[in-house]
Amino acid sequence: MGLFDIFKNKKDSLTEEIDEYNTGQEEKKSSDSKNDEEKYALETYRQLKAETKVPCVKMELNDDKPSIFESKVGGLGYIPHNEKFPADSKGRQLRLLAQIDCSKVSIEEFPKTGLLQFWILNNDLCGADFDNNTKQDSFRIIYYNDIDTSVTENEIKAKFEENEFDNDEMFPVSGEYGLIFNTDEDSLSVCDCHFETKFVEKYNQLNTNNKIESYYDITTDIDDIDGDTNGFGHKIGGYPAFTQEDPREEDTSYDFLMLQLDSEFGDGKDRILWGDAGICNFFINSEKLKNLDFSDVIYNWDCY
Repeated sequence: MGLFDIFKNKKDSLTEEIDEYNTGQEEKKSSDSKNDEEKYALETYRQLKAETKVPCVKMELNDDKPSIFESKVGGLGYIPHNEKFPADSKGRQLRLLAQIDCSKVSIEEFPKTGLLQFWILNNDLCGADFDNNTKQDSFRIIYYNDIDTSVTENEIKAKFEENEFDNDEMFPVSGEYGLIFNTDEDSLSVCDCHFETKFVEKYNQLNTNNKIESYYDITTDIDDIDGDTNGFGHKIGGYPAFTQEDPREEDTSYDFLMLQLDSEFGDGKDRILWGDAGICNFFINSEKLKNLDFSDVIYNWDCY
């Protein structure tokens, strides 16, 4: 081997060492950056959770058969002596999705007494109009402040009329269930239309050296960090969940989650099923809720 070859081999070896060092530094830098991102993402969400806490009532289904005066999902709803089942513009009776005994819900904005009902058409869209999600035709919100306890279940059954969808099994609730209410707190969910703006603003306050323009600029999945960020479940108040996306814009006036019913299935029994394991939400302006004005409500459901 000549002298030139010796120097060439030494140069090649040194070049390889430099390349390996630079690669190692880049990997270390990338790892440090990833660790920083995870740290700031976790701290951002921890602070958002603390700052956005609001009261909510989470609900559980049970198999007790509730009366026509009690909270329930599915079944027969209370209807006064002189009233009929709500119907759409084609005269088709709606079906009771849920009925809430408001005295069981300890949230300031919510009515303190009476029954709040959610009725929907049992067609393939479950009464939703996705082009006009506040149009109360194939869904209806009804509130009764004064309850006449002389009304009987048989009287309501006598008012029932079949519609063209009754044999199609498209209604999301299979059966009739009682409700158990648990007062709780809820924090901003990643699904909420306000989440991205709030997250980016808080993240950039914490990580001033590597600011982001969108939540999707980070690779960290905060679900992996926290595990409770999506807002799913049955509840009143708090923050919503979606399998697709929030139908509201960020400047929405529909700021109160009046009811959320999730899919609930398993053990061979489908209690609630929105399409392919979806979820349903009703939104209202909190001031209108306080004033018992239920004429302007968003009804939305989506599925995977």
